[in-house]
Amino acid sequence: MSQNELMGTLREETARRYGAALAAVRVVVAPYRICPLGAHIDHQLGPVTAMALDQAVLLAYAPSGSREVRLSSRDFSGEVRFELDDVPERREGDWGNFARGAVRALQQSHRLHTGIVGVTAGSLSEGGLSSSAAIGVAYLLALEDVNGLEISNEENIALDQFIENNYLGLRNGILDQSAILLSRRDHLTLMDCATVRHELIPCAGSMPPFTILLAFSGLKQALVGTDYNRRVGECAQAAEILLAAVGRKSEKPLLGNVSAEEYAEHRHLLSGAPARRAVHFFTEVERVRHGVAAWKQGDIEEFGRLMTASGESSIRNYECGSPPLIDLYHVLIETPGVYGARFSGAGFRGCCLALVEPDVAPSAASSVLAAYTHRHANLAADARTLLCHSDDGARIL
Repeated sequence: MSQNELMGTLREETARRYGAALAAVRVVVAPYRICPLGAHIDHQLGPVTAMALDQAVLLAYAPSGSREVRLSSRDFSGEVRFELDDVPERREGDWGNFARGAVRALQQSHRLHTGIVGVTAGSLSEGGLSSSAAIGVAYLLALEDVNGLEISNEENIALDQFIENNYLGLRNGILDQSAILLSRRDHLTLMDCATVRHELIPCAGSMPPFTILLAFSGLKQALVGTDYNRRVGECAQAAEILLAAVGRKSEKPLLGNVSAEEYAEHRHLLSGAPARRAVHFFTEVERVRHGVAAWKQGDIEEFGRLMTASGESSIRNYECGSPPLIDLYHVLIETPGVYGARFSGAGFRGCCLALVEPDVAPSAASSVLAAYTHRHANLAADARTLLCHSDDGARIL
């Protein structure tokens, strides 16, 4: 079923299930995202790059006509149902957390007078493509629409981060939300996570065409509960030591608050895991800088090489990636026609992404899947590949 067909089905299901007039049902398209360069540094105020995909979380919705929120999903069982005046606390493993978190986020500074009814769909929830940020954005946009709120992309980035940081307890940065809200088709989105400023960089006229290959490992567990938060803490330990060394102990312990020159002078003070996290941060910042230059020059081969180097640093210095995902990364970079590859998302579970020559993309996808499932037969049933392209950011249709 195409995305347009699915949107029509969701609209009809919302009208039928909740008694809404079909003409009143709208659809939010909140795309998944990839981060070609800038792995694990957004939460440390580093620069990151991103693209939205032509694969998305969809939410068909209408005003509930009351202060009640009622939601169903084509991918998860049960119905989410609560009142705007009585938003429950987070429930472990409950897909309704994102809707409840969106209401909580908006109610910090906005008055909501009506809830929503709706049906969601999103088939890539397992993959490290920021499905959690995408569904959070979808609920925010729907609630804002039915309540007549005009909210900027910048505020929605902060609101969606509130859902993940404050309601869900995940210590991530603004990469996911920014990519989902700001990206445009055939552009690389460059985000400065320190200033929350972004630049949309079009493909250079000399840029060879490429296809985005997603390779799913078959590992599907959620990000919360992995070592993600521990890695963030180790970055903070490194930042504390470096900031103390330069006489700025009062600054927030983030590696982005340390200059490259300060790091070079005092890196000898670091050891163990914090030292490795700092190596990854400062080398990844340089990879982003060089990658943006390569993109502007239309040098997809150099851009891909930097992606692969990012993946290697994620394994060696950030020390993320389960054995199956690391195997998948190596399968990709050894596949003919692949410009470059790295983990997608946090890298503990999920998928890898690659940029591939379009002419060989289908055969590359097939050979990657065959090689990976041969090594991990226990994951073969859920492992898969998907070819896609860049797209615009979140919007209401």
